[in-house]
Amino acid sequence: MKPQADRGVPKVEYFIIMAKLIDRHRAVSHFGHLPGSGTVEHCEMSSDVLGVNKDFSIYLPAGYEESDMRYPVVYLLHPAAGTHEMWISKGDLPQIADDAIRSGMAVPMIIVLPDASGEDEQHLGKHLGYFSVSGWDYETYFHDELIPLVDSTYRTIADKQHRAIVGASMGGEAAIVYAQKHPETFGASCAMSGIVGHPEQSQMAQSDKDYAASLIANNPSALVENATPEVMEKLKSVRWYTDCGDNDYFYEGNVEFFLAMKRKGIPIDYRMRSGVHGWYYWVTGLAPILHFLSISFAKGQI
Repeated sequence: MKPQADRGVPKVEYFIIMAKLIDRHRAVSHFGHLPGSGTVEHCEMSSDVLGVNKDFSIYLPAGYEESDMRYPVVYLLHPAAGTHEMWISKGDLPQIADDAIRSGMAVPMIIVLPDASGEDEQHLGKHLGYFSVSGWDYETYFHDELIPLVDSTYRTIADKQHRAIVGASMGGEAAIVYAQKHPETFGASCAMSGIVGHPEQSQMAQSDKDYAASLIANNPSALVENATPEVMEKLKSVRWYTDCGDNDYFYEGNVEFFLAMKRKGIPIDYRMRSGVHGWYYWVTGLAPILHFLSISFAKGQI
């Protein structure tokens, strides 16, 4: 499968971007034998910003290889204590996406799985998380390197209305904050069990001072409360969705975020189902999110 070079990207810039993609190999899921199954690719890229090679995975919907269509794209962020493969190994992403698309609840879409794991065997060590800290500018890597690489390599619809961000736990907070900081980039943001409002309840925040500081500095509720009228108008251009279990230890922070959004007049869909902070809750919540995003993508075509 060859990269796509017809994006309007200048040739020199295009080949610089492509040089960052070191490795790309396909791993067909165990559901791949079913009709209408998508595929997963595991990729490695070189990051000038971080000074290391970074992995990511990507789900391509059924029919991607045979068509010349372009697709909306979702960035799906993993929780702590895992890697970019976590949504595949624990989250059943290929099956959930395949089933949602087959049933008509979701439109065919590309789903990118970035990596924000820490540097130890439990993936909880140094450089954990989606926020920038001293000497590790992850946010610039994500926005200035990863997104352009994906848009230049795969047949995405590379505009705001067809680009969304989703995450769980650590990734849930980042999904909100990335869209708050870059409302011109994302048309929708969905968070499940986001670490919102009370980062001291995160076990990792108790032992990693840089990680804890990054959570506090990027409190989504504070960003809403301090938003200027101009920023609030930009935030209204994003479709917001949060989902947190009634027995989740972050439920209060998520309720506070919902109320902060309501006070500012920013529309938001809020869900509170019976459940705790864990994979069962996130797996059962993913299909409704793909449906929510599909409505967002359809609006971008009107």
